[in-house]
Amino acid sequence: MIRLTLTPLAEQDLEAIGDYIAADNPIRAVSFIRELRAQCPRIAANPPGYRLRPELGDDIRSSAYGNYVISFVASPEEITIIRILHGAPDIPAILTPGDSVQ
Repeated sequence: MIRLTLTPLAEQDLEAIGDYIAADNPIRAVSFIRELRAQCPRIAANPPGYRLRPELGDDIRSSAYGNYVISFVASPEEITIIRILHGAPDIPAILTPGDSVQ
């Protein structure tokens, strides 16, 4: 079975997303973070089914979920979720090549 991991930055992203949503709707914040987390095993089930994003770095793929973009790298043994960011900002400017190994 393929291993699924989230980088510390991806975990921080989830916390920030939850905090932002919770300011207006704490119940929705909890459910939306669950939804984002549930998308990660779906990614792991079919990583090649998601778009390659060469502008973000070597071998980085992404999955859209609502207004958010889940960036990840895949190997035969592991899926690593690099970042989970709102799709509106300039993601290439935020995501640096070093993020893929942290």
